[in-house]
Amino acid sequence: MTALYNDIIFGPIRSRRLGISLGVNLLPVESKLCSFDCIYCECGWNDEHPGKRRFNAREDVRDMLDATLQRMVAEGTPPDVITFAGNGEPTMHPDFENIIDDTIALRDKHCPEAKVSVLSNATQIHREDVCRALRRVDNNILKLDSAFDATVQLMNKPQGSYTVERQVEMMKKFEGELIVQTMFLRGEYLGQKVDNTTPEEVEAWLKLIAEIKPKQVMVYSLDRDTPCQTITKVEKEELRKIADRVEALGIAVSVA
Repeated sequence: MTALYNDIIFGPIRSRRLGISLGVNLLPVESKLCSFDCIYCECGWNDEHPGKRRFNAREDVRDMLDATLQRMVAEGTPPDVITFAGNGEPTMHPDFENIIDDTIALRDKHCPEAKVSVLSNATQIHREDVCRALRRVDNNILKLDSAFDATVQLMNKPQGSYTVERQVEMMKKFEGELIVQTMFLRGEYLGQKVDNTTPEEVEAWLKLIAEIKPKQVMVYSLDRDTPCQTITKVEKEELRKIADRVEALGIAVSVA
């Protein structure tokens, strides 16, 4: 069963990719707000959550994060990472850049060894303020699930204009200071086959990874409930074979 995050600050949770992660949700706590509507989203479909579409205020985020970090440090359990995720796309927040600045200041004050990570679908990186903020975080993690627009339309269901070519060109502007995250899955959606693990898909995706030249790639598959019940997980052994091909490009990769 899919579910929303009910708080501005959530966790900490043990992330498969990031370690002990304290989550920050800039999106509404009672609904989902995203520029994608992924068939695998643990928060469910966008239109399942038509409640108040109000971003959380910068001041609330700062105050709650400050209090939580103070408590965790006092208890001797500081987080490994502060992760922006939650009920949708964090970079859609109109005050995203200032919130990142607040977070870095609080991290430096309370737990300087912790990393700041942003999990993003990359749809807002055309905005200069978002790019500036993402350049300042430790882990700028951007989604690229396929090299083909048709597959992206099936898997990610972009809510506005989207082309892979445009996204890749904008990702290249980070000059390697990013992590590309890719969900591999197979199955069907609305009677259409979905599979980004085929030789054609993987070859085309690897070509784009070589162009983007990220400092790391995160390869993963389903681990939580999804709104689409006709898709299936790709096993670790198969993910590892894809990861080996990324490593052959000279790029670090993790498998989860």
